[in-house]
Amino acid sequence: MDTVFLILFLLVPILVIAVAGVVGFWVLNRSRTRQLADAREDALRWYERLGGQVMNLHGDDLPVKQALLDAGERYNAAGSQLERAKSVKQYELATETALEGLMYIRAARTALGIDPGPELPQLASQRRAGAITKEREVQVQGQTLRAGPQPGAQTPYYYPGGMVGNRPVPGGWYSTPWWKTALIAGAGTIGTMMVMDALFSPSFADPGYSGGGYDQGFDSGYQEGLDAGQGDAGQGDGSWGDAGDSGGDFGGGGDSWGDFGGDF
Repeated sequence: MDTVFLILFLLVPILVIAVAGVVGFWVLNRSRTRQLADAREDALRWYERLGGQVMNLHGDDLPVKQALLDAGERYNAAGSQLERAKSVKQYELATETALEGLMYIRAARTALGIDPGPELPQLASQRRAGAITKEREVQVQGQTLRAGPQPGAQTPYYYPGGMVGNRPVPGGWYSTPWWKTALIAGAGTIGTMMVMDALFSPSFADPGYSGGGYDQGFDSGYQEGLDAGQGDAGQGDGSWGDAGDSGGDFGGGGDSWGDFGGDF
């Protein structure tokens, strides 16, 4: 009898630990499953709203057409990301892509002269980059580059604001999508750094943008770009035309847009 009690005395703690482990694993797995489902639903919600806007907005002016083209590219990219997503992080990336597309939708609506709708969640990188506050015109390698807070015939290309090669680029409208070239050729090339210097450097008395972080991101990288780009890096033919597209690092969360479908 004493032996039986001894065995039970030894087994009870082991059984308690085993049961606790099973329960803990079940709770953790359930929590992860719920997080995954929530992330998926959040991504789908933004993706569907982007799709409604892409399908319902139309315009003939270049700023509208270009913004809608960029929004459509983000819609397709977000759809592909959703199809492949198997983790919370992957669903979050799809959410970010859809949100970026909605930023282009807001730009298109602004260019159309209609209400752009509620503000979207803003990332820290966008807050750091700031936004263009006034029209600006500079000369770079014999070409005229313009930037401004509003769309126009001379500034038809929208950029929501964010990081290009680890350097902040203010949101606004530009005369050419030079950041696309920078994303492909590298933001540290001489040509790209010259564009950033001319448009955004805080050494100018009136840089024409809001945001408190460009000076740190630019000043620390300008000399690096010159040092790394000696020779023919970034020189090319001096063209800053469209060199393809690339998604940014925009994202966020929340659900402040409501269910606006195609008309906000």
